[in-house]
Amino acid sequence: MNRMRITRSIAPNLFTLVNLFMGFTAIIYTSNGRFFAAAMCILIAGIFDLLDGLVARLLNATSEFGIELDSLCDAVSFGVAPSYMLYKSFFYQFGDIGILLASLPALGGVIRLARFNVQVNSYEDKKYFTGLAIPSGAFTIITYIVYYHQTQLIPEIYKPLSIIAITIITTLAMVSRIKFDNVPRPTIKNIKQKPVIFSIFIIGVLASIFTKGKFILPFMLFYIVASSIRHFYRWLKETPEAADDIDEGDSITENSYDI
Repeated sequence: MNRMRITRSIAPNLFTLVNLFMGFTAIIYTSNGRFFAAAMCILIAGIFDLLDGLVARLLNATSEFGIELDSLCDAVSFGVAPSYMLYKSFFYQFGDIGILLASLPALGGVIRLARFNVQVNSYEDKKYFTGLAIPSGAFTIITYIVYYHQTQLIPEIYKPLSIIAITIITTLAMVSRIKFDNVPRPTIKNIKQKPVIFSIFIIGVLASIFTKGKFILPFMLFYIVASSIRHFYRWLKETPEAADDIDEGDSITENSYDI
């Protein structure tokens, strides 16, 4: 009689499934117009998304199955759920066009996840991501909706333009080739290597806590803009060889700007 095999990977996979459950719950809350509760569910999903990777590395339980499961769950929690929140909070007014606009973050997020999966060549924690990570895109969208679009912080006349801008900027950032810093790990080595980035991250987290989440949107927009400026600056500094001067035997170095 075959017995169920229990491996170390069950722990991180359970965290991943909690991520999916919170994303599904966020969709239910959104359908009932409870946007703040839905946003909290997506934030909790983000916490478990971070924990599943940490647990997998601690237990040395990373696997292709875990990567695929994580991407499927992320597509729901950080792609479909925020897009549905966009539709229910604003874009429902525009019929089929509204459905298309609201779906952009989900479409861009899924493309971002698929590209990441086919480029994975190791299970090591990466310092950079190509394209804005889908959880970061989700946090940008949901914090805008809850703390800005649903309040009076933005005048009503500017809200249609601002929500469309947030939607498009987030989607383009996810499908872009811009390099975004990964969440810095709180180790002595990482702090010494990138003290400025680590300090900015800590300040952003503390400010977000003290403002009860309102600072997440400005922090995420700063993250997107700063990464874009750095990408453009590095692009300007590059001096690619002319096509005729490139030897067919030349290899791509590890410092190549694409993953």
